[in-house]
Amino acid sequence: MAEPLSLISSLTSFSPTPLAGAVPATSAFPKSRVVAVSASHKCLPLRSFPSPSSIFLHKRRSAIHVSSTNFSSLSPKCFASDPAQLKGARDDIKELLRTKFCHPILVRLGWHDAGTYDKSIEDWPQRGGANGSLRFEVELKHAANAGLLNALTLIQPIKDKYPGITYADLFQLASATAIEETGGPKIPMIYGRVDVSSPEQCPPEGKLPDAGPPSPAEHLRQVFYRMGLNDKDIVALSGAHTLGRARPERSGWGKPETKYTKDGPGAPGGQSWTVQWLKFDNSYFKDIRERKDEDLLVLPTDAALFDDPSFKVYAEKYAEDQEAFFTDYAESHAKLSNLGAKFDPPEGFKLDDGAVAPAAEKFEAAKYSSGKRELSDAMKQKIRAEYEGFGGSPDKPLKTNYFLNIMIGIAVLALLTSLIGN
Repeated sequence: MAEPLSLISSLTSFSPTPLAGAVPATSAFPKSRVVAVSASHKCLPLRSFPSPSSIFLHKRRSAIHVSSTNFSSLSPKCFASDPAQLKGARDDIKELLRTKFCHPILVRLGWHDAGTYDKSIEDWPQRGGANGSLRFEVELKHAANAGLLNALTLIQPIKDKYPGITYADLFQLASATAIEETGGPKIPMIYGRVDVSSPEQCPPEGKLPDAGPPSPAEHLRQVFYRMGLNDKDIVALSGAHTLGRARPERSGWGKPETKYTKDGPGAPGGQSWTVQWLKFDNSYFKDIRERKDEDLLVLPTDAALFDDPSFKVYAEKYAEDQEAFFTDYAESHAKLSNLGAKFDPPEGFKLDDGAVAPAAEKFEAAKYSSGKRELSDAMKQKIRAEYEGFGGSPDKPLKTNYFLNIMIGIAVLALLTSLIGN
């Protein structure tokens, strides 16, 4: 079967290890504000949940192994994932990337967990999406997910070390971190995704795109439009093929090896889309447009980006302007990573340090009234005009209270005038 439009593994197989279950939570997908969380964020503990299932023959014990980091094995009550543990996991992912060169397969892991979303289905988790279901054997056996057991085996020790995070968040954290560590743009990620709890909640097979359908452009639109994405998203996300290699033993596509892949890094072999297949840039679009190097892979869905008139507008733009590609890619990647997810807290939270600056207080003339009655509209307009005359505005309060100073000055002058008159 054709390999889906995705990033292809550059790793050899690994021995599987048992995987834990999910941390339940209740919330809805965020639509508005996002909470900024600092490293000092604290949550009240919630009772730990034993693993409801395992994708392998032997099950995990209820006890969770915790490293010397001294993180509690209890899940945070307020969030689906503990922010401090997510930050620790991000550091460990970076070290894993430095030693295993597994950037492409971790990007693919996050994509394939989120890419099953169906916008026509409202209920969670039936709608699919980024919910951690890809950790279960039934979904790993989908033809589109060939080789992703390797990614799960690589990342499972990090999940064991940080039990207070969900698989759904871990998959998306690993995917975004892999992009950034190869020189790609900063992805505006939010976290707090809730995990599904059993393999019965996995989506049906056939949700992910194929690489060689009869009508590539039409097929891409059918799949990505079902997720609520558009032509710009399709082309921008396709640009992530600047990373990784296709392996014929897994997907049926690509050469066993080329001059660019025979020596690794990582396990040698496969066929890459670009010469520097562990560097995130816009070379994918340049190479697909030129099609001059037989050692570089061009799938039917890749060629469609320059053959289809609508796709070509974006593909040409990204081939010429890497900054524009990075901007659109970061937006589309973040959008993909949120598809179908249920968040706890409902608005999600960011990992980056720094408090959100409060919005400027709008000027309300009535606040300056000393009486109990509301000021007249005419008086409000007069006070507003005087206030704005000194540089204030409804959306930009003055750095110092010039208005109050003026009123005090007028009162002092009135008092002096009265004394002099007497």
